[in-house]
Formats: sequence, C-alpha cells, structure tokens
Amino acid sequence: MPTFFDSTADAAEASEALRGLAHASRAFDQPAQMYGVIGDLSSGMRSLRQVLDQIADVHERKAAHAFNDDGNHEAGVRDALAAAEELHLAASLVDRAYDRIAEGFIAAGRIAWHPDPAVEEAAPSRWVNVVFLQGDEADRPLRILGELGHVDAVDFLAQWDYGDETTQAALENGYVYDEPGDATNDQVAISGDYALVVNPHLGYVSLLRRYTEPGAEAQEAEQAGPSPMRDGPELLVSYSSPGAPERADLPTAKRDGSWFEPAKIAAVKQARGLGL
Repeated sequence: MPTFFDSTADAAEASEALRGLAHASRAFDQPAQMYGVIGDLSSGMRSLRQVLDQIADVHERKAAHAFNDDGNHEAGVRDALAAAEELHLAASLVDRAYDRIAEGFIAAGRIAWHPDPAVEEAAPSRWVNVVFLQGDEADRPLRILGELGHVDAVDFLAQWDYGDETTQAALENGYVYDEPGDATNDQVAISGDYALVVNPHLGYVSLLRRYTEPGAEAQEAEQAGPSPMRDGPELLVSYSSPGAPERADLPTAKRDGSWFEPAKIAAVKQARGLGL
C-alpha cells in the first residue's frame, strides 16, 4: 500500500502530466491522434473519481483526529465532514463528466480524417436594403458612427429591420444588390450579416442585410430565428457602451410596400446607374 509521501508524489506527477497535455493539445498535426487522447482522458476520469471518493472516505474515518488551529476538536470534525461531503460531490460530478467523455469518444471513433479539407460552396446570397437615411435624418447614425464606431451605428439602424417584412419590401421595390456600397465614394463596414454603407459626399447612410435566395441550404437556418444580428452578442452589448446615446423614437414605417422615400434615394440610384 503506498505511503502518504508516495501518494503526494504521484499526485504531483499527475498534475505535471496534465499541464503537459494541456500544452501539447493546443494543436494536433494529425487529427487522428485525438482519438487516443480522449481514450486516455476517459480512463483518467474514472481514476480521478476513485481518488476523490477515497480521500473523502479518509476525512470521514479520521474525523476523530481532526482539530482546528486553535485546538478545537468540534470545529475540526465539522471541517473534516464538510471536506468529505464536497469531495464526494466532486466525485459525482466527475462521474457525469466521464459519461460525456465516453459519448465523445464513441463519436470521435466514427470520424475518418482526410488529409485535404472538403470544398464547401457558399450559399448564394445578396444584400437587401433595410433603411436609407439622408440629410438631417442621417445626422444621428453618423454621430453614433463617429463617437462609438460602426457596431453601435449598425445597432441603431437595425431598429428598422422588421425581418421578413423588410426583406419582402426590398424585393418588391428592387432594393436588392449583389454587393453593398457600389456607388462612388461609398464606405462599407461589415458587421455579421449587416453592411453599413456611408457616403460622406452625398450625405447618406444606409444599412443592408445579407439575404440568401430561397432554396439555398442556409435559408432554413436563417428563418429559424429573428432578424440576423438583432440577437447577436456584438449588438446586444453595443448600447451599453459608455456614453452611448439613448435610443430615439423610430419614425413610422410606410406600409405601401416600401420603407424608403423615393426622393431620398434618388442620389444613390443615380450613383449606381439605376433609373428612377
């Protein structure tokens, strides 16, 4: 039976081995090597659960020898039993983790790693116009852009995104583009599925959203939730930025199939070579 000194040395050796594994597992030249590592970890987790339970049992059996630093036996017993309880709980959690590792080990065993990656074809997508603001109406998003950056500007303009309704209006009115910002002097910033387009010479700002054509593989996933990025982590935190302006009341959207005033998009349509 190993002595306490031997057990301590073994624990230190195991700790050092885990540190080495954490360093080595940051990159695998051969992905197939991961399968064996998962198997070793699975075995290690079973041993860890056993060690935790055994140490907890010793705390319970040896409670009669427990005192605190002031010589109080009752306090020592309480701490010994508390330590035992926590260690048993940890062992139970490790047991649950072992079950998850075992499932991962089985799944990893079904993988055939190929030397060359598969060629993924991106689903065809275009850009639909969400909102177009010019003149005085563009002052607020332009100020947000200058003070807080494009993420907060996108967050502000995304308030005009009504999901499928916005998409349908853009399709009906022809506000769909292969690329955002194709007019002269357009400046484009991409944030997830949104594109912020600013033209300082013509004094307008617009927000476009990526749109995948019906029938594409990605469309079903896009329709599973609300409008892209409105629930995204980047935009959720943007209005909590220090000094962020309060949200302004939104202007009433038009319900005649178009979200844009024709007079206000004349300049951009002319710049893009489109007839009115």
